[in-house]
Amino acid sequence: MPLTLQTGLAQYLQEECGENVYLCYQCVKCTSGCPLAEHFDLTPNQILRAIQLGQDDLALHSRTIWLCASCQTCTTRCPQGLDIAGIMDELRIEARRRGIRPQVPEVALFSQAFLRNIAILGRLYELGLMAELNLRTRRPLKDLPMGLEMIRKGKIKLIPSFVPHYPKVKPVEPRPNQIACYPGCTFDSTASELRDSTYAVCEALGLELVEPQGWVCCGSSPAHSTDRLLATVLPIKNLALIEQSGFAEVVAPCVGCFARFKTALYAVQHDPGLKAQVEEELGCEIRDQVRVLSLLDLLVDKVGLSAIAERVRNPLHGLRVVNYYGCAFTRPPKITGADQPEYPMGMDRLMEALGAESLDWSYKTDCCGASLSLTRTELALELSRKIMEDARGVGAEAIVVACPLCHANLDGRQRQMGLSYEMPILYVTQLMALAFGLDAKATAFHKNMVDPQTFLRDKGLLGA
Repeated sequence: MPLTLQTGLAQYLQEECGENVYLCYQCVKCTSGCPLAEHFDLTPNQILRAIQLGQDDLALHSRTIWLCASCQTCTTRCPQGLDIAGIMDELRIEARRRGIRPQVPEVALFSQAFLRNIAILGRLYELGLMAELNLRTRRPLKDLPMGLEMIRKGKIKLIPSFVPHYPKVKPVEPRPNQIACYPGCTFDSTASELRDSTYAVCEALGLELVEPQGWVCCGSSPAHSTDRLLATVLPIKNLALIEQSGFAEVVAPCVGCFARFKTALYAVQHDPGLKAQVEEELGCEIRDQVRVLSLLDLLVDKVGLSAIAERVRNPLHGLRVVNYYGCAFTRPPKITGADQPEYPMGMDRLMEALGAESLDWSYKTDCCGASLSLTRTELALELSRKIMEDARGVGAEAIVVACPLCHANLDGRQRQMGLSYEMPILYVTQLMALAFGLDAKATAFHKNMVDPQTFLRDKGLLGA
């Protein structure tokens, strides 16, 4: 009896995202580095093997494709250059197309609610999203105490913003010290301490950040795991607005937004068919003339460490920190352009320029589980707890971050981790504001869920 190999799903992946699963030779690097592999029913390499052997149902009915945190570790480490995280996205999309019930329903509900939210409002309304998820999934209100504390600290917007779908953009002639700043949906809410400290620090350095008119949500994880075209259209639409405004550079302080912008640019540069679809959707030509910077790109590379060190008035001597970059800042390097994707040093050097001691540690770029924070909270807590414990193990007194999603997990959910201690989680710009001698509004320490002020006073770094 002849044996027929079904290659339909493999061909679909080749056509849709350009990934040839037959390149996989089962080295198992993807599985070895995956932070969630022990929670999967099929490991990443087993998913690829199933597709190679034509076992489409096995792959599409797995829990793995829904639990994948999109941390890009597998993609970064694959010796064959396969975008394994992108394959997981396409498998979710294909499972929906075939009418296959999601094996982790709450993840699918989160994506639906998120995308409906931004389709209506243009930007994410976090309070509305959290309320809908609690109602639809009948989750116990475990986050209620945290939510009330965030409201008390002014970290949750009670009233949503609404953005016109086709805003009128007024071009300007940027001054030499001006740069566009894409704030992202968390800047005015859960990451408001990042907003306050970033604007204050940039002003102290002689930079003026200008918010683009009519910006919309970048789509975050729900977009790229639901609709590849939408995940590209949303960031490119923002870049088009920024270009029309007259700016050639934009800083994206949220690492998640930075990653989505860089990914969208890479996609249209390498996929002419997708580029044509995006141009048709937006009704304009993609000129690709806006350079996207992360917050660290702006501070370390554009401003420079020497200029930052010259502005220090209150050196952070005696403060021992570890620098947590998160998984999206450097990965995958072919998209982010990072020269040290596994062990970056930019934030370390920045902290040392402020006078702090940056410690070596193993979890710089490990995933905190941010994409699962509202759906499989126990997994996000597990991953975040490992980061906390390793930081404490190497002698850190605080963790420095540059990502709102990482901060929300490590700071906002720290009291849910069952730890016997508390550790301050500080934005890099908060410590810069402290070292620059700026006021309490600039440092915004009062907004952190784990209040660092007593600790910093005890260290002699913060006045009474």
